Amino acid sequence: MDTIHLITFSSPLHKQVSLRDPHEVILSEIEKYYIVKLVDHKDMNKLDKDDFKILFIATGGVERMVLQQFEHLPRPTVMLADGMQNSLAAALEISAWLRSRGMKSEILHGELSAIILRIRTLYNSFRAQRSLANKRIGVIGSPSSWLIASNVDYLLAKRRWEVDYIDIPLETIYEYYQQITDNEVGAACAAVASQALACREGSPEDLLKSMRLYRAIKKVCEQEKLDAVTISCIKVLEQINVTGYLAMSLLSDDGIVACNEGDLQSAFTLLAVKAITGKMGFMANPSMINERNNELVLSHCSIGLKLTERYVIRNHFESGKGIAIQGMLPAGNVTIVKCGGECLDEYYLSTGTLTENTNYINMCRTQVRIRLNTPVSYFLKNPLGNHHVMVQGDYGNALNDFFQVNLCKRTEHAR
Repeated sequence: MDTIHLITFSSPLHKQVSLRDPHEVILSEIEKYYIVKLVDHKDMNKLDKDDFKILFIATGGVERMVLQQFEHLPRPTVMLADGMQNSLAAALEISAWLRSRGMKSEILHGELSAIILRIRTLYNSFRAQRSLANKRIGVIGSPSSWLIASNVDYLLAKRRWEVDYIDIPLETIYEYYQQITDNEVGAACAAVASQALACREGSPEDLLKSMRLYRAIKKVCEQEKLDAVTISCIKVLEQINVTGYLAMSLLSDDGIVACNEGDLQSAFTLLAVKAITGKMGFMANPSMINERNNELVLSHCSIGLKLTERYVIRNHFESGKGIAIQGMLPAGNVTIVKCGGECLDEYYLSTGTLTENTNYINMCRTQVRIRLNTPVSYFLKNPLGNHHVMVQGDYGNALNDFFQVNLCKRTEHAR
């Protein structure tokens, strides 16, 4: 069972046989689902960052005690107050004081079932946030020149999320790429080709080169212990005439978050999506907007093969070179999300329905039409940037809870 640390605040004016007796009902209910550890507020600084903490306001008259522990309070501050012994009155006063100082707070009170459900949501968001700590995002090369609104300040991202962005020169990849022979990747190429619905473009030589690049990048990921990677795919194409789209697809299948164009924000978004949902996402360009039908088409030249029902081996749309993937995805519920801002403290989120795999000639290879459940006008009037991430399934509530608990600002849907 998971563990909750209840940091207890109790006034000496309230005399009882034990702290637990007046609160037996709420504590017993929580203990059906969690291991509950009662921690005296004077010992809260002994807990570490991986311990899930809730303030247990056991009595009234503890307001000053909480203020004295201000530096050690968890952010945001969640308080459990069942109303016994004036506990709710104290929690209300504390909440107002915290909010006046710019801190987000929440009081758990009311029906037991609702409290348990909310604790589960908060716990899951906390665990997802802690799972991101010390994750390493490899930036191979530099962000594409056209991503002018997608920058990330490495230091601010480290402070907020405890993630590390690691710069890796393209030359490192090229060195390993040259060391890998066609014979070493021949069988892997045959496997990818044999499972494809068709091979419309791209030569066997292109496939071999793409597979060698995948092996080179994966070697760097293993050596640098990377959890995610983004690469300057156009620079690679210009310099060694190889596309990185198959490499990103296969890395995603391996469980390594991977995206093209050196997109720092999308790399983190994909990492967060995986932490919360357990699934890989699809980074794509919003390529067509239909306000009347509240639809958009997302497209890109790379997608994890495991996300597709079928796939076709194509070439890169813009250059007509190398290897790219045209994936056909299952219809059904999807979630669109993007985390933005230099310190990754803003986000866009919407659920929708994937209705069709389109096949427009003048778009990137994998294309999906999605009917949104929020106004599609966001993309025209208030976008956080170009690339957005699609994940299969309805994870709107889980993702929103995660970003809200972590004090991110949701971008409003423009009307």
